[in-house]
Amino acid sequence: MTSSVNKAPTLPASHGSLPPEGASPALGRPGGSLQAPTLPASRGSLPPEGASPALGRPGGSLQAPTLPASAARRTRIKVCGLTREDDVDAAVAAGVDAVGFVMYRQSPRYVSPARAAELARRLPPFVTPVLLFVNEDTTNIIAVCDQLAGAIIQFHGDESPSQCRAAALATHRNFLRAARIPLDGATPFDLVKFGLAFADAQAILLDAHVDGYGGAGKTFNWSLLPPSVNAHLVLSGGLTPANVGDGILQVRPRCRSLAVDVSSGVEVSAPGGGTLKGIKDAAKIQQFVAAVRAADAQLAGSSHAPLPTT
Repeated sequence: MTSSVNKAPTLPASHGSLPPEGASPALGRPGGSLQAPTLPASRGSLPPEGASPALGRPGGSLQAPTLPASAARRTRIKVCGLTREDDVDAAVAAGVDAVGFVMYRQSPRYVSPARAAELARRLPPFVTPVLLFVNEDTTNIIAVCDQLAGAIIQFHGDESPSQCRAAALATHRNFLRAARIPLDGATPFDLVKFGLAFADAQAILLDAHVDGYGGAGKTFNWSLLPPSVNAHLVLSGGLTPANVGDGILQVRPRCRSLAVDVSSGVEVSAPGGGTLKGIKDAAKIQQFVAAVRAADAQLAGSSHAPLPTT
């Protein structure tokens, strides 16, 4: 009779066999160690020796990655003074980032809060409604904001920093503050000081200083702006498909980021000259957006020095 030996049976390789002689044992298998296997690069491997680790990956640091120039220089676009459904749809179709509704009763582009809310309901995600106020009482601002979820506020009058801050806190909304830039170029205006005074603003909007409120389709001298402003800026005032590219090339190198805001420059031309206020031209909106993207492409492809304004 053959005697039995206490020898474990050999299992098929697929059921957990020991690795062949000289091979590295796998983690979690017989003879395995605590060393994790090397994953393919696409599944979270460490960077090659000498390479900078990426944020949020093994070996990464707290330093954010450098964005491509094209991403850092993308100019956001707002079309303001909308009053009709067709114009809201045209702006969205063209790819704008924001649309503006004027809450100032003296403006020919004024719409009621109820009408603004009705128009804003047409907006898809990630297109922001902006409510433009001029020296409005905070109580009324709160009431209007209650009707438009997700809208931000644009102060376009003589509001002080404390008034803007109080309204923004009461409504839990971000706000833009308009800076009225003199047209003559001789009247001093300290944009850096203005930006510091309104440091709570999400951005400073640059518009021409004219009688009344709003730029009246006038363009100020962009070359007279300070060479460096530590703020997000929104360029406005007399922009059209023909000049917005030059405006971007002039102003973008001077600030943290740039957006553009157009109203009369994309309106239907009136028979006797000027525009039909509040009535937008879909073709002009498309042309305006195309001109902005062309300027972005130029900035992304080369380092552009400020140009003289003619």
